[in-house]
Formats: sequence, structure tokens, C-alpha cells
Amino acid sequence: MSTTRTLRFRVFRFNAETDYLPAYKIYDLEVDEHELMLDVLDKIKWTKDGSFSYRRSCRHGICGSCAIKVNGKSIIACKDNVFELADLFETDELIIEPSRTERAVKDLIVDKKDFWSKYDAVKPYLVAEIDEHPVKENLVTPEDAELINEADQCIQCGVCYYACPAVEVNPDFIGPAALAKAARFTTDVRDDAKLDRLEIVNELGKGIWDCVKCYECATACPKGVDPIGKITTLHNQTFEEDMAEDNVATRHAVGFKHAIARHGLLDETEIVRYSEGTFGMVKHIGVGLDMMRAGKVVMPWNMHNSKNLDEVKKLIKSSSTTTFKGK
Repeated sequence: MSTTRTLRFRVFRFNAETDYLPAYKIYDLEVDEHELMLDVLDKIKWTKDGSFSYRRSCRHGICGSCAIKVNGKSIIACKDNVFELADLFETDELIIEPSRTERAVKDLIVDKKDFWSKYDAVKPYLVAEIDEHPVKENLVTPEDAELINEADQCIQCGVCYYACPAVEVNPDFIGPAALAKAARFTTDVRDDAKLDRLEIVNELGKGIWDCVKCYECATACPKGVDPIGKITTLHNQTFEEDMAEDNVATRHAVGFKHAIARHGLLDETEIVRYSEGTFGMVKHIGVGLDMMRAGKVVMPWNMHNSKNLDEVKKLIKSSSTTTFKGK
């Protein structure tokens, strides 16, 4: 026999055509242990308010239409179990919101123009001179196919994009979904536009160097695409193609490796000095003092080495496949 629970849902309601501000309406529903968030949305519409609007289509986690947020967590409504979400947040009240409240058009439906325009900007398609009348297949080796990895699994749901804090504070940032798609084609041996795409994603203020490495995209992705891994691939490719410019962003990336190689531990102070220079550190004095008081950083003369420093250096040497000519 299935277990049921009565849960409270605080739901975002807004109509851009008639409302000045959004409101949250409360619906108490009896939910079965097997039900998904999409079942809850259906119940609200079918039994509580027929005007409630949201996107849905396949119900199999393929189309990505039903992307929403529950208690601030980006999800696909047709994949996440209601009981599991309630247990995750240790509450009997779940807040249901659109992927980005400021882009809401009608309740949970959002205007995804920003997502699609950035997605289109990276040329998300194969660019190649082809024989219109081939006499044989254009075969790809298993090794070359493996380079694409799981990037082809992306369903363009936008969950990673709207979970990304960098997108939230920087509207120019291309975002993890588009960058993952760019990597899908820069690793495809059949494609001829690798350098063009790398030039697009290499731009400061909007490209790969503005990713903050928070891993929210990897956590949010419902298909296991690992956007952060694809962004790292693009980082490496800019170095391999000698396209990485000598600026704060690239020096920060190299400085991270430099600091670890020096001590076997992360030296926050050394990363800042390496990235911005001794004089550039001055503007960070306030933050540095706060971090020292919190025990997050130590003075250079108190920095100790890892007891496994030799092993760390060997790992860095064996895993380093690219070099930065600018530093």
C-alpha cells in the first residue's frame, strides 16, 4: 500500500499582462510517495485552479520543458520525487517557482530568450565541408567519439543555466549550457569551426573565464552532462591552441596550479599575488584581513608544505597536458 502525506505548496503566481507584482498562493495537497513534482503541478491545475500555467510535454525527462525551481533548487518536474524533495529540505512545505522569477511570463512559464540567444551564439551545430553525394560513411573512431563524451545528452532544458550564480550576477555570461554545447563541437574531429568557437568563448566578461567553478551546473544537470567539465575542456583547448591571453583570468587559472605545486596545498594569498601582482593585492586587503580572522588564509611565512608534496608534484606533472606561454 502506498504511503501518502499532506504537503503544503507555496506557488509563484504571476501574469505579466495583468499583474504588477507576483504573489504566492498556498495549496495543501495529499501526495502519494510515488508522485513527481509534475504530478503536483497537474493536481493544482486540475483540482485547484485551471488558470495555473506551466510547461510540460514528454513526461520522460527528454524534452526539458518542465524545468522549475523547488525551494531554490533547479529541477526537472517530471524527474524529481515529491517525498524526496520534502525529505531533502526537511519540511512539509515546498516553494514552487519558475526557473528565473524576473523572467516569468505566466506563473511558472519563463521567457527563455536570453538562454536561446546565448546558445545560438556558440554555433551549436556541425560546421564542415561535406560531400553532397558520398560513396562511403564518414567514420569516426571510438577514441574520437569518446572525446565528445556525454555532451550529446544535453536536452537544452536550461536547468544548469538558471542554477548558475554567475549568470544571475552577470547577464552577459554565456552560461554552462551553451559552453557545454560549444565543447561538444570543439572536440568533434569532423568540425571545422573549433577556433571560431574558442574565440567566442574566450572573451572576458562573457566566456569561460567568468565561470566561478561553483559546480552548481553539474549538480543541477538532470542528464549528467557535467557542464563544468566541458568548460574545463574549453580552458585546456584555449591553451593548446595558444589562444589564452595574458590577463587576470588566465593567470588565476595558472596561479592555482602554481600554488598547489609549490606547497601541495592551496595558498589563497599566492594565487592573488600571482594573478594580479604585488601592487594589485592592495585592493584586496580588506577581504584578506577578514579571511585571516576567519582562518581562511595564513601569512606567507606561516604557510607550510603538505607532507605529500612530492606525490602532489608528480600528479601535477603527469596530468598537465598544456602550458601557458604568457607566464
